[in-house]
Amino acid sequence: MDWGMVLGAFAVGIIVGLTGMGGGALMTPMLVLFFGVPPLTAVSSDLAASAVMKPVGSFVHLRRGTVNLRLVGYLCIGSVPAAFAGVFVLKAMGTAEAVQSGVKIALGIAILFTASMLMVRAYLRLVERARSRDGRGQPLPQDRPHVVVKPIPTILLGVVGGLIVGMTSVGSGSLIIIGLMLLYPGLKASQLVGTDLVQAVPLVISAAIGHALYGDLDLGISVPLIIGSVPGAFIGAQLSARLPGGIVRRALAFVLLASGLKLLNVSNEVTGIVLVAVAALGPIVWMLIRRSMGFPALASVEARRKRASRAVADEAGPGRSE
Repeated sequence: MDWGMVLGAFAVGIIVGLTGMGGGALMTPMLVLFFGVPPLTAVSSDLAASAVMKPVGSFVHLRRGTVNLRLVGYLCIGSVPAAFAGVFVLKAMGTAEAVQSGVKIALGIAILFTASMLMVRAYLRLVERARSRDGRGQPLPQDRPHVVVKPIPTILLGVVGGLIVGMTSVGSGSLIIIGLMLLYPGLKASQLVGTDLVQAVPLVISAAIGHALYGDLDLGISVPLIIGSVPGAFIGAQLSARLPGGIVRRALAFVLLASGLKLLNVSNEVTGIVLVAVAALGPIVWMLIRRSMGFPALASVEARRKRASRAVADEAGPGRSE
């Protein structure tokens, strides 16, 4: 038993339960870059672990009522067959060496896309909050909103996400959750995470079965991943309603950027320069964006002001009632 692999899977499980993202985008690169697992085997083993890990987080969200089951159904109509078909696309790519190389490149591109979508998601949320506050947009939902399901776009989102997951194991959380956010902006963050986790269960099972039929699955790798990721996903799902996800998403995007660059064979020097530039300039750019929309540069300052306002309101309440 590789306990380093177990520990890494535990950390990934927490992130998946907390944000709904990062399963394949973190687990598969971890296996390839740190444990020397061939890319195709890493994809297959990660899918097998996800098939056990995601139901754990899904159960927590189902119990809390943060899952839109109609959306889950339409997504699965597209994603489940597409995920299975993704395995055939892989096998059509040619020799074993060509497949491994193709998977590695596809994985790197998918991960970089995921990292960029995390930032897009944060920006869209900020725009939504600014519009609501200024009266230019609908107020942010306080209770679970009624969602009008769009069947065709939702099924197509499932098809695209399922195909990518079948090929790379990336996208069951990152790609589909971004698509859901764009299609259904009224969904709260907890509903996005819960709905995405539940739809991902049959999706990753379908992809895992496809890889198992072709003999890519390695139980010696999958078992440590399951042992570590399942309790991690449970803890992350429990925390998802209690902790702000902003810091986690930024850290996740940073790790994804590093993983994607390395999978695309970018040199250590260039990777280091890019990461340092992002770490130095990213927070400054984000603070400027917040200021341009009328928010304090630091989210912590905004949170303190909100707490102070609530405290003042609570103190004033009894006085008015007397």
